[in-house]
Parts: sequence; C-alpha cells; structure tokens
Amino acid sequence: MSPRSASVNEAMRQRSRERLLQATVELVEERGYEATTLADITKRAGSARGLVSYYYSGKRALVQSAVHRLMNRELAAALAAEPEPTDGDEVLARAIDAILGLTVTHTKLMRIHMSQILADEGFIQCPEQQRLAALLEEAVVRWGSETAREEYRLLRALLMGATVALLLPGAPMPVARLRSELFQRYRLDWQLGVPPCAQDPREPAGLPDAATPLKPA
Repeated sequence: MSPRSASVNEAMRQRSRERLLQATVELVEERGYEATTLADITKRAGSARGLVSYYYSGKRALVQSAVHRLMNRELAAALAAEPEPTDGDEVLARAIDAILGLTVTHTKLMRIHMSQILADEGFIQCPEQQRLAALLEEAVVRWGSETAREEYRLLRALLMGATVALLLPGAPMPVARLRSELFQRYRLDWQLGVPPCAQDPREPAGLPDAATPLKPA
C-alpha cells in the first residue's frame, strides 16, 4: 500500500482540526468553560490528545479559535446568502446583523469569549480570527470606505462594545436599539440585512450625529 500524499495528510489534519473546533463550541455551550476539559473535547471530536497540543497552546487558545471560526462561518454565510448582495450598504448591514445575531443565539459562548479577550492575557490572533478580520474589512471596503483598515478597526470596536452591552448580566441592552445606533452611524436603512423588528426603535429619526461618517460618493 503506497503512503498517503502530503496533500491527503494535510486534508485529514484539517478535518480533525475542524472537528476539534466544533466539539469545543458544543461542549463549552453545554457545560461552560471551566467544566469543559481538553480530554472531553478530544473525545467528542474523536481526535488524539496530541493534536490539540500540536495546534494550540492550551484550552484558552482553542476556545478563542473555536469562537472565531464560528463567527467567521456565520459572517461568511450571511454575506453569501441569496439573493447575493450587490450593494455595499446591504453587505455591511448583513455583517453587523451576523455578529449581533450570533451574540443573541450563542450568549453563553460569547460571554466566555469576551471575558477571555478582556482578561490579562488578551486577544489571541489565529487563522480563524484573521479570516474573520478579512471578511469584516471587505464589508467595509464594499460599503465604500476610503480608509478601510482604520474603519474596520472602528467597526470591530463598535461591534465588541455592542456585544458587551448585549451580554451584560441583569441589564442587557435590546438588540434592536444597539442595531439602530450602528445603522445610523453608517447611514444604513433599517430594512437592510435581517431586521430584528419591523421598525427602527428610534424612528422618527432625527438629524444625523456630527460624528456620523459621510459615505463616499
């Protein structure tokens, strides 16, 4: 029997890695961060324990990568959904809705993710995070920003702030209100993307805030 080619081996490792990330999301949502062990994750994924050590420095890095992968997949699916968006406003609206929607549907997971980012160890950059960043920056470019890198960083900060507001124990902000603030900043029509309710809660809208960026012509 001839040995497997390098490409086949890499494809198998990638599938194993995908199973690890998916198992991580499932178990952390079921049990929480502390109650989930690497042994639990590898057992659920059907992977060898050594594979985790090969790819990740520990459980914290694995969990952050798993959440970034989930965010990346949700965002990619939203941007690719039919009908395919051709207008930059629709692209940005879908991007915002994807992240806000994920926070609503995966509250426990996102609360754990945000607490880890805000911890002393800080933000872990990984391939999944880089792919997520690329999609968000592309959305800003398609929206029409002439300073896409700077605007992407601001959008990321605004989305993180909205996520924290949605997750605040005992006093969460309504998703529609947070969406309205983001949409007004980027001058997006409320009916774009996936509106959480029929009408913008701030209607009738007042004059745009002075800080509202003017979209390039």
